[in-house]
Amino acid sequence: MRILKILFADNDKDDCMLFKDAVQELSVSAEILNVYDGEQLMYALNNATILPDILFLDLNMPRKNGFECLIEIKLLSKYDQLPIIIFSTSYEQNMVNLLYKNGASYYIRKPAEFSELKKVIHEVVKLTI
Repeated sequence: MRILKILFADNDKDDCMLFKDAVQELSVSAEILNVYDGEQLMYALNNATILPDILFLDLNMPRKNGFECLIEIKLLSKYDQLPIIIFSTSYEQNMVNLLYKNGASYYIRKPAEFSELKKVIHEVVKLTI
């Protein structure tokens, strides 16, 4: 079975731990790399020898927010096939529309329940691989 490479960009370490726990409970083999701000994300992408299969991107991060990262990523053709999943607690319809317009593959509002988190991640993984 192929190992799915997931890049998870979120400055909330509790969210990172919950995300990792949820992925581990799914029936997929995955390697998760966490980055905690936008600059770390861009460094990880620009220096990766193998690109991730999926990027889960929070909007509210320090140093460079998720929206800025999305725009920067979409300017480079080497990331054309990288699914970018916006994964955020905020929900503003105008912002969601703008995110899709600028290349986001999906927008997911972070669920409050762990079981919903697993379900959402599983659905995204099925759609992107």
